Amino acid sequence: MILLIDFGSQTTHLIARRIRELGVDCKIVAPSDVLDIIGMDSRLRGNDKGIDGIILSGGPAAVFEKQSPTIDSEIFKLGIPVLGICYGQQLMCHLLGGEVVAGHKREYGPAVVRSKIKDQRSKLLEGIPEEFTAWMSHGDQVIKTPEGFSTYGTTKTIPHAIIADEKRKFYGIQFHPEVVHTEFGEQLLKNFLEICGIEIAKQEINEEFVENLIKDIKDSVGEEKAVCALSGGVDSSVAALLVHKAIGKNLTSVYVDSGLMREGETETLREVFRNKYKMSVDITDAKQEFLKALENVVDPEQKRKAIGKTFIEAFDGVAKKINAKFLIQGTIYPDVIESAGSKHSQKIKSHHNVGGLPEDMNLALVEPLRNFYKDEVRKIGKILGLPDEIIERQPFPGPALAVRIIGEVTEEKLRILRGADKIVLEEIEKADLGKKLWQFFAVFTGIKTTGVRGDQRFYGETIAIRAIEATDAMSASFARLPYELLDKISTRIVNEVPEVNRVVYDITNKPPATMEWE
Repeated sequence: MILLIDFGSQTTHLIARRIRELGVDCKIVAPSDVLDIIGMDSRLRGNDKGIDGIILSGGPAAVFEKQSPTIDSEIFKLGIPVLGICYGQQLMCHLLGGEVVAGHKREYGPAVVRSKIKDQRSKLLEGIPEEFTAWMSHGDQVIKTPEGFSTYGTTKTIPHAIIADEKRKFYGIQFHPEVVHTEFGEQLLKNFLEICGIEIAKQEINEEFVENLIKDIKDSVGEEKAVCALSGGVDSSVAALLVHKAIGKNLTSVYVDSGLMREGETETLREVFRNKYKMSVDITDAKQEFLKALENVVDPEQKRKAIGKTFIEAFDGVAKKINAKFLIQGTIYPDVIESAGSKHSQKIKSHHNVGGLPEDMNLALVEPLRNFYKDEVRKIGKILGLPDEIIERQPFPGPALAVRIIGEVTEEKLRILRGADKIVLEEIEKADLGKKLWQFFAVFTGIKTTGVRGDQRFYGETIAIRAIEATDAMSASFARLPYELLDKISTRIVNEVPEVNRVVYDITNKPPATMEWE
């Protein structure tokens, strides 16, 4: 058992997932609950509870601020190995007598870690090269380590990127090993588990695992009726099929045609779910309701909340007709954490699933995929037998094109964006790059610039192209698309979408950017 203390990092659950993938149980706990869980009445009973190691997660706070989350320093007297990640490293140093200060420069993205210091190597670095690329996301840094600690790794800007007290088995790192962009991150976590005396036995999602998910849903819903929010995307499709297998005819999937979808979405959904799977799907036309709800709304958060509220109202109407008690949603973990779904995490954006739900909602919420990442959801879908045309679809935001239009959403802007987006999708698929990318889409920027058409000045719209490579969506890199492909996309957009006269390409990673522009 590894105890993972959550200080609000956007990737806390990703740490837990990496530990679980190595076949080790991992329990996420709030800082205030740690001592109760360990059972520290005598201060010596930690291992009696089966806790082999403790990980301190990252987080958005600064350890020297008054309201920052912390833990009782008695945790360091238990003889249990501790790994501090980012904020966790800083907090450990702060509590043990080191010094943490605000950095001169915030650091987001890749950095080269040099891990060989004076011919010394920490056990944490077994099997890891002397230099490797790690993913940074921090503003503060340790400038003085506590007594007993040595420094085993540095970067150009961080003097104590890897520290350790090998005698007490305390380790601290200023980067994130849990994200796929950190080289040898899994190896580092595996090394820590071995330091904890844990035998590694990597596990995968399998048929038994999925059968248990279905059983959990059946036990939760029982013989009651449910409605499922179905968009045709990977998450909602997997959630709908899971629940369909659990409760059969007691499920009605609801597709709300918001008028915010990409071209052809409604027709594709009707063909797959009604015709192929013979599921009960209620297609509700609510285009005008959504446009009205979005009138004069510019702020992205208000957009998401307005869309969430309108969705729920539509579901509520169908639910009343069939006397449903439950609402099934395909919410996955990145939606939850970016909507500040854990105690100390900071809100990045409200997902329409988790950020727009009214407090007086008449339906009980069931989210069977809430603790999973996109690639895990795809594995579940594969086991369920969903076709590749659904499983391999690129992620599409719940608020749809509304968060790809900067500013107020109108029918005219939707028409322009659909035209540009269709071209982006067509050309990337023609180039046989679709399966290599996580997402690729167009954004209506709301910026007008001067151009020339027919030897005359033309003041037109600017479209941005976003193409991303990722594994679990908690971090991502912009795709290095061939210039020839970008040239072709740009030429087609300005020729075929007459309102547009400029196309730009987004070359920002996540972090510091998010996947979507809003």
